[in-house]
Amino acid sequence: MISNDINLAVQFLNQNGIIGFPTETVYGLAGNAFETDAIHKIFEVKKRPTFNPLIVHIKGTEDLEHVAQDIPSIAYELANKFWPGPLTLLLKKQPYIPELVTANQETVAVRVPNHPMALALLNQLDFPLVAPSANPFTRISPTKAEHVARYFENQIDMVLDGGQCSAGIESTIIGFENNKVIVYRLGALPIEEIEAITGKVILLNKKDKKPIAPGMLLKHYAPKTEFVLTRNVQEEVAWYNGKNIGLLLFNSCLPDLVIKHQKVLSTTGNLAEAASKLYNAMHELDEMNLDVIIAQRLPEFGLGVVLNDRLERAAKKEN
Repeated sequence: MISNDINLAVQFLNQNGIIGFPTETVYGLAGNAFETDAIHKIFEVKKRPTFNPLIVHIKGTEDLEHVAQDIPSIAYELANKFWPGPLTLLLKKQPYIPELVTANQETVAVRVPNHPMALALLNQLDFPLVAPSANPFTRISPTKAEHVARYFENQIDMVLDGGQCSAGIESTIIGFENNKVIVYRLGALPIEEIEAITGKVILLNKKDKKPIAPGMLLKHYAPKTEFVLTRNVQEEVAWYNGKNIGLLLFNSCLPDLVIKHQKVLSTTGNLAEAASKLYNAMHELDEMNLDVIIAQRLPEFGLGVVLNDRLERAAKKEN
């Protein structure tokens, strides 16, 4: 059920239910962060392995100490600058945070979403929300209420409809080790903006079976249709001659190719616009019963680096 009734969402969450809810990044699958029954439901519905930790959503910086402890001053500087917004901080958890949330690790991922409906919801609750992206494990993240409803139908209590997500890709995840600032996941907040406050950060691209933070697994954000990422679209199309092809392109169609389904992310070459449209375009192509989706690699700077990270993970073959 899709609804914009916040009071109904509060009612379900107070009863240990789970809902889809909007943020500026992607839609989340939300439940009470302190109730293991609700958290178990999220893992079950998503078919998400329990070794993959969740992000806790709070209503403001004033609630940070309710979920984390021993918080470094630089974390407060970042929070004061970028919250509400697409920045997740990885911090030492309070002992009462359920281990299911943190995958038995000593750190908890925390953020304040920059969406009026999400903040209105959080302000009516007496607890924070855990909310991984509202999609089955490894599938395309949802940026519209309809995406969530299509994925889960009657498996969740409701989807709170807040319109299309403005940022369109997940938050940037930052942690702190030995007085160094570590980027665990590239996201909607550009690294350059973080470095303006922290100085040089360390990019971690850990490729193990037990991620420290969400979004680190190699296979992620993927459509059910075969998905290929390339620098040379024309050459890749030739490999799939005779197949029903969809194209995911950066700033212009390719009129020389006789391919009907061509999705352009930004005709002006604006990377922020491309980010906001990426997952929705992937959803649309994935619903067309194509043989293959061929995606064009984006420019390797700013948000282009982040979008290429998502496209690489979507194109990753299963082991």
